[in-house]
Amino acid sequence: MKIAAYLGGLLGVALLTALFIREGVSTMLQALSLAGWGLLWLVPYRMLYFSLYALGWKTLLRPSDPQGRASLAYLFWVGTVREAIDRLLPVASVGGGVVGVRLVRLRGLAAAPVAASVIVEILLTLIVLYLFTALGLVLLLQLSGTGAAYHRVMLGFVLSLPAPVLTALLLRYGKVFERLQAFLRPMVGESPLSQGAASLDQEVRASLGRHKTLLAVGTLHFIAWVSGSFELWFALRLFGHPVGVGAAIALESMTQAVRHFAFIVPAGLGVQEAGLVLFGHALGIGTELALAVSVAKRMREVLCGLPPLLSWQWFEGRRLRALIAGRSEQ
Repeated sequence: MKIAAYLGGLLGVALLTALFIREGVSTMLQALSLAGWGLLWLVPYRMLYFSLYALGWKTLLRPSDPQGRASLAYLFWVGTVREAIDRLLPVASVGGGVVGVRLVRLRGLAAAPVAASVIVEILLTLIVLYLFTALGLVLLLQLSGTGAAYHRVMLGFVLSLPAPVLTALLLRYGKVFERLQAFLRPMVGESPLSQGAASLDQEVRASLGRHKTLLAVGTLHFIAWVSGSFELWFALRLFGHPVGVGAAIALESMTQAVRHFAFIVPAGLGVQEAGLVLFGHALGIGTELALAVSVAKRMREVLCGLPPLLSWQWFEGRRLRALIAGRSEQ
């Protein structure tokens, strides 16, 4: 069963990656013809984002990994794999976290603290997203005033604001996973998961109690999100429509807010484009230009995502061959 699962997963990744390449190459070439090969600088620049997130993840793991078995370089690689899975594969932006936990556990770390670090990281990302959206709303108000799109985002922002607060309180005080396991017990019966759920709750509560660590990691995440605005700023300059830093941050924050609120849509297809067109108009950016910027961002996602996906396939394939060889010897 393990071998079948590995093979199925690797085949799925390969098939979906091939389909994405086939459907996206022509539009990427069109964007390159408009802006030139300078767009490719977006790829190495994205490494700053991954580096900041890897540093934050390592900070969260430090209490459970004092020996540094999960090195910064390894967490950087796992972070790129997580991002590629969430961005390029139809996993509703949650599959990357699951794979990330598994890959870090292979470094000899216990499951509960690794899973807790990912859960806390996702919570911090949600909180930072709200702060980034608030910054974007303020900038958008200053740059273009209010409008129908602005009011819709503001309404959604206010109505959903309790979500990160309630999530944090539940994780801190609610014994979420222990209660979930108790709910599932009549259906799945007794299992070692009961102890694992209690350990996971304990690790999450301990992580949320380290306030200085949370502030440091949250700051790194916020810098990473703001740094992503440079992609829009740089792409628009190459397309011959330069904008200010404030406009780039406003447009990036609004686009990311819309994309994350519609996280169930695979790869945010259509959602990102709609966000760029809608808020681009408020900032004086035409539809065709907004779509060209979206293509540039998609190109960066593919070029940054393909190498991690392929390296992940190679990594899993090597483990699969070792597993088969070990069983054949038995």
